[in-house]
Amino acid sequence: MAKNVLDFEKPIIELENKIEEMRKYEGHLDISNEIRTLEEKVNELKKSIYDNLTRWQRVQLARHPERPYTLDYIYMITEGFTELHGDRLYKDDHAIVGGFAKLDQHKVMIIGHQKGRDTKSNLYRNFGMPNPEGYRKALRLMKLAEKFGKPVVTMLDTPGAYPGIEAEQRGQAEAIARNLLEMSHLRVPIIITIIGEGASGGALGLGIGDRVLMLQNTWYSVISPESCSSILWRSWDYKEQAAESLRLTAEDLLEQGIIDRIIPEPLGGAHKDHQTMANTLKSVLKEELDILMKIKPDKLIQNRLEKFGKMGVYQE
Repeated sequence: MAKNVLDFEKPIIELENKIEEMRKYEGHLDISNEIRTLEEKVNELKKSIYDNLTRWQRVQLARHPERPYTLDYIYMITEGFTELHGDRLYKDDHAIVGGFAKLDQHKVMIIGHQKGRDTKSNLYRNFGMPNPEGYRKALRLMKLAEKFGKPVVTMLDTPGAYPGIEAEQRGQAEAIARNLLEMSHLRVPIIITIIGEGASGGALGLGIGDRVLMLQNTWYSVISPESCSSILWRSWDYKEQAAESLRLTAEDLLEQGIIDRIIPEPLGGAHKDHQTMANTLKSVLKEELDILMKIKPDKLIQNRLEKFGKMGVYQE
């Protein structure tokens, strides 16, 4: 069986393996009709499974190790990316990457969380968990974009800000809070895209913008299902129940008015076809930028403040 197969994907993989086995005998036996029937069955099964995923299953897809990460998207959808390093205060945080790039006719500052693909790169990237210097680097780059009148695009994909004591000593909470304040009043367009996990303040530290987009199989929440389960039930065994209660999927958040748009993924998830996913994302970002670049800075800020000011308001 293929690597990194999720439990709910196993019936699909088993059928695909059978088809591969049958193809070995195609030259000796007339089994093309049987293969075609099985292929149709696989397509029907895929549609049935992926159209009816639970919230916990979407969390699993968002964490799939083969999904494209920020740098993957940057190199697939932009040209001339120049990575900028350091916060000019402490050091360079490898869990957040950013720099100027060209998105067709738009010159943008693109910033995002970056995870690793293996143990070595995950240690280098701190598993996508930024320290305070990561958020300060991101803010420095946003201010640079503002200086030159260039829009900001952020990509969110983190299990949370780094919770170590050294991060707290260097002002983790202040760094995130400062970003929320500064991003609220940045005088250039900001587009936020959740491309994987959007956990807690670690994600929100890059998450204030004019448009908030989510890929179809991602999640965005104040807490992960496991941590929620651990707090409420003192066990991770109720993570699926916690995911349902948190209402953390793209569909949930669009309904609540937290996000503005859902970006569809290829059948089975973004990891199944990186290029198709990148092409879709590029098309959406260009469309959003074309609209936002026509709005004057004062109006952008006013709309942004009103947008986030309405969140959390409800009537009984």
